[in-house]
Amino acid sequence: MKITKFGGSSLASAQQFRKVFDIIKSDRDRKVVVVSAPGKRFSSDTKITDNLITLAKEVQTGQDIEKTLAVIKERYVGIIEDLGLKQEIKNQLEDNLKKMITASYSSNNQLLNTFKASGEDNNAQLVAAYFNENGLPAKYVSPEEAGLLVSAQDGHTRVLSETYANLERLTEVNECIIFPGFFGVSKENQRVTFSRGGSDITGAILAKGLKADLYENFTDVDAIFAANPQIVDQPQKINHLTYQEMRELSYAGFSVLHHEALRPAIMADIPIRVKNTNKPELPGTLISKTRSENNYHITGIASSRGFMSISIAKYLMNEEVGFGAKALNIMAEHNLSVEHVPTGIDEITLILRADQFKNEADEKELLQELQEKLNADKVYEEKELALLMIVGEGMISTVGTAAKAMASLAKAGINLKMIDQGSSEISMLFGIAASDENSAIAALYESFFKSKIPVEEK
Repeated sequence: MKITKFGGSSLASAQQFRKVFDIIKSDRDRKVVVVSAPGKRFSSDTKITDNLITLAKEVQTGQDIEKTLAVIKERYVGIIEDLGLKQEIKNQLEDNLKKMITASYSSNNQLLNTFKASGEDNNAQLVAAYFNENGLPAKYVSPEEAGLLVSAQDGHTRVLSETYANLERLTEVNECIIFPGFFGVSKENQRVTFSRGGSDITGAILAKGLKADLYENFTDVDAIFAANPQIVDQPQKINHLTYQEMRELSYAGFSVLHHEALRPAIMADIPIRVKNTNKPELPGTLISKTRSENNYHITGIASSRGFMSISIAKYLMNEEVGFGAKALNIMAEHNLSVEHVPTGIDEITLILRADQFKNEADEKELLQELQEKLNADKVYEEKELALLMIVGEGMISTVGTAAKAMASLAKAGINLKMIDQGSSEISMLFGIAASDENSAIAALYESFFKSKIPVEEK
C-alpha cells in the first residue's frame, strides 16, 4: 500500500488535477491520496490558504468580505468548470463556504483554524468528485470521520496516540480514499491545523496508521537537491538519504518536506519517496532509515534566515554553578524558545528566532533582565543572522570536514559568528550574517561537490 500526498502546486489548476488522476490510475497500490489546497499557478499568484486567512480576518473584524470571497470562489469554480464537473459540485462548494462564513465560533482561533482547513477540505471533495466522474472509484474521508485526533500544545499541533488505531479502519474502504491534509480535529470536534506545509504531516500520520509500505510525496521538483537550486546552478540531485539527514536538512531550510512529517514515518519505519507531479516517471529521492554509501561524504547544504543571538559575558562564568540554567529559565519566563547555546569559559550565547519578539521594547526589557538577574558584565544582541548547515552521515567516518568548510568560507571572505556540531556528528552548523548566506552556500557547494581535493578517511 502507498499513501500518496500532493502539494499545492500539484493541485493548482485543472491541468494539474488531470496529472494527479493519471498518477493514481497508473498504480493500483496508491490507495490513499492526501491533498493540499490549490497553490500558486504562477509566481505572482496567491495560494488559496492565504486568501482564506485574509477572509477569516475580514470576518473577525466585520470588514467587507465580498472581494476576497469572490477570489476564492473563482479559483475553485475555475477548476470545476475546466474539469467539466457536474453542477452539484459547484453548489456543494458554495454551500460549504456559506456555512463556514455564517457559523458561530467560540474563539477567533477556532474561526481561523476552520477557515484555513477549508482549503484542503474543499479540494479533497473536488478531487473525489473528479475521480468518480472519470471512472476511478473514490471516497472523500474527512479527519472527523477517520478519527484523526490532535491537540494544540504550546502553539504546536500534536497527533493523539488513539488516532493510529482509528485510522486502521480505513483499510476496510474499497475505493481510493481522498483525504484532506493540513488539519485534524480535537476531542471537542473542532478543527485544528498543523503549521504551514502540514499536509506532509497528515500523509505521514496516515502512512503510520494504515501501515503503508511507502509514503509518496509529490511536489514540483525532480528530487531533493544537495543545495538550493536558486543559489547554486544545477546542484546534484540526492538519490537517497536517511531520515536523520532529512530531519537536519529540513530544520535548516530544505522546504521540500515538512520536518514534522518525518516523525510518524520514522516511528513506523516507512520509507518516503519525493517525486515530481509534472515528471512522475523520474525516480525522485528516497528517504529511509539507512542508505548505501554516497559518492560524497556531505549529503546536502541548507540554510535558514531570521535568527538572532543574545550573548551574555561574565568573568569566571564557567565556575558559577547553574549559570546556563538561570539564563534559559529567564528566556522561558518570556516564552522564548532557544535553538542553540554555544558557550565559552566567560560567555554564553543564546541563538533564537527573531520573530518571537513582538517589538523592540520587549527585547530591551529581556536584555536588561538578563543583565540584572545574572549580574553579567555585558549583554548584547546581534540580529540578521542565518544558520548554515552541512549534513551527511559520511562525516562520521571522515577527517577534515570542519577544516575544509571553514577554509572555503574564509576564502569567500565570510566571517563565522558561531560553529556547532551535534554529538551525532552528521551535521555541522555555522552562524553567519544573513547577507552572506548565498555566498556561503555557493562556497561550500564548490568545496564539497566540485573540489577534487580528497578528504582523508578515518
